[in-house]
Amino acid sequence: MKLPKIERRFVPLALVFVVLVLLMPRTAKFGYDYKKGSTWPYETLVAQFDFPILKTEEQMEEERERAGTTVVPYYRKSQERANNTVRAVEGLDFGRFAGMKPAVLSRIREIYETGVISDAKIRLDRGDGILSQDVIFVQTGKRAQKVPVTEVYKVSEARDKLMAELLRAYPQVHVDSLLDKAGVYALILPNLEFDRSMTEIAHAGSADYISPTAGYVNADQKIVSKGEIITAEIAQMLDSYREEYNKMYGYDGPRILIWLGNILIALALVVILYFCIFYTNRRIFGEWNRYLYLLCVFLLSAVAALLMIRLKPGSLYLLPFPVTALFLMAFFKRQVVLPVYIVSLLPLLIFAGNGVELFMMFLTAGVVSLYTFRRFGRGWLQFVNALIVFAVLALVFLGFRLIDTGSSPMLTSLLELFLGSMLAVAIYPLIYLFEKVFNLVSSTRLEELADTNNRLLQELSEKAPGTFQHSLQVMNLADAAARSIDANVLLIRAGALYHDIGKMKNPLCFIENESTVPGGQHYHDGLSPKDSARAIIAHVADGVEIARENNLPEVIRDFIVTHHGTASTGYFYTKYLNDGGDPEDVAAFFYPGRRPATKEQIILMLCDSIEAASRTLKEYTPEAFDAFVERIVASKMKDGQFEDADISIKELGTVKDVIKSYLQQMYHERVEYPRRKETDN
Repeated sequence: MKLPKIERRFVPLALVFVVLVLLMPRTAKFGYDYKKGSTWPYETLVAQFDFPILKTEEQMEEERERAGTTVVPYYRKSQERANNTVRAVEGLDFGRFAGMKPAVLSRIREIYETGVISDAKIRLDRGDGILSQDVIFVQTGKRAQKVPVTEVYKVSEARDKLMAELLRAYPQVHVDSLLDKAGVYALILPNLEFDRSMTEIAHAGSADYISPTAGYVNADQKIVSKGEIITAEIAQMLDSYREEYNKMYGYDGPRILIWLGNILIALALVVILYFCIFYTNRRIFGEWNRYLYLLCVFLLSAVAALLMIRLKPGSLYLLPFPVTALFLMAFFKRQVVLPVYIVSLLPLLIFAGNGVELFMMFLTAGVVSLYTFRRFGRGWLQFVNALIVFAVLALVFLGFRLIDTGSSPMLTSLLELFLGSMLAVAIYPLIYLFEKVFNLVSSTRLEELADTNNRLLQELSEKAPGTFQHSLQVMNLADAAARSIDANVLLIRAGALYHDIGKMKNPLCFIENESTVPGGQHYHDGLSPKDSARAIIAHVADGVEIARENNLPEVIRDFIVTHHGTASTGYFYTKYLNDGGDPEDVAAFFYPGRRPATKEQIILMLCDSIEAASRTLKEYTPEAFDAFVERIVASKMKDGQFEDADISIKELGTVKDVIKSYLQQMYHERVEYPRRKETDN
């Protein structure tokens, strides 16, 4: 069962809604907006979980540079050295303090577990670099890790540590003297042995050991207080907290709430999209192919954004969102394109971590590209347009960086924006695939068709020059009329140029191409009215055939079929009746076409009839033009040619006024130049 039109329009919208819900991130969104240098306007924020503090790219780069000149010593932990020391201490005589021996052994084991290095300074060969005073590599078994120097003991520090621990346990004992006399101090030797060769190897690949974290924040630890200035350190903690939060570590509520939130947001997006179409051009709902195409482009943009947000949010700069605006502009007017493009960017604004920045960047670039593409939209000039788009993106990006340094590296982000801008040039040719899939004609294609230098129109000008000139006049008249009611100007210009293309097959049949032949006969001399009517009507079928042979789009073929509608060949129809023809046998005098269905087709029908008939005018006064145009329009209405057309009475009145004005300009009176009197020399 075929769905009513009012219901059909909601079926694809429902599919868009389902896809959006399925692709939306199912994580709790970090609900705080902040920037460095501003005050924290919310309640004091306390960490809900442990999370690492992530280093910024600038910090990582600084460490990489430092790693190239700083040599980190490499040590191997010797368990044998620790065991030897423990066995030696076990054999010592503590005299009357023998009861302290277990405590001494326990603390020595703890010290060796941490690690002990020599007090002697390591000397590097000249040119090796600067020895790190902060960290060392420690290999335990087969694993090595970077350890702060403060987390291991030098020999002197190990002895002091042992004495301090024992002194707290035995405050009445002269621990220092006891340990020295018993020989314990002498037995504490390094169990971390310096390895020069591994130090050199580790230094060569030191960048690989740079940690992406700079410490941890524990659960229940305060991150920032209400009213506190957000410093660089606090901003770094907030960025790290948001990163961990977006991985769902911080959400422990029911999953159904996230689904419900996504459903409501997706519904809001679809409702906004629907009313954008409804208030800008509701005719789109009735043009099924264009409606589906618009939803498809919107969905492609939204899906690209949502997938990138879920899979690799750091690479959103690579997506060429402005090309969405160009895809829309190819088949729709700007009043439709801009609001739909804005709605397509809303998923970025809602779900991306830096959504405001991305939204403003791509919105500005898209609006500018709609303007610049008119001039730089063909051939290699598309690269110029891409550079303009990149410049706009970069300026907005830099504007946000001036007020908030952000966490993404500037040069990398600018490179991604540049690549994304260039990617638009590679993606735009998909417009021709969309034309085929959705059976549409792009504005670029219409411009190509309206170029009078193309082969088919040149052939028309050679075989039927009068028809070609008539088509040019109809095109100019229809152009002015179309602009007055905001119809599709490019479409009507192309339709006007090809509407009479069928006259090429028999050009002399039509008065604008007629020429006398030997004997003074004209084409219709000797033909019956019926034969003449059939010959004239044939130009419609011939035009459709020529259009198919030359792969003209269906929307252009529709102009050929509808420009006469179902009207009659007036001259020969009237002649047939005046000559006594049978009023019941008049089918041969009527065009077997279709009545116009769109504004553009109505305009072309009127301009075609008016331009042709205007050649018979005897007077060129405003009153004569007014009566002439009203008579033609009334005749078409009486014949029922407007019954299927989507045009209002107000729009029809505007079209009539423009046509009258145009005719007055075209047929204005000219000054007769006086002849110069000849003078006798």
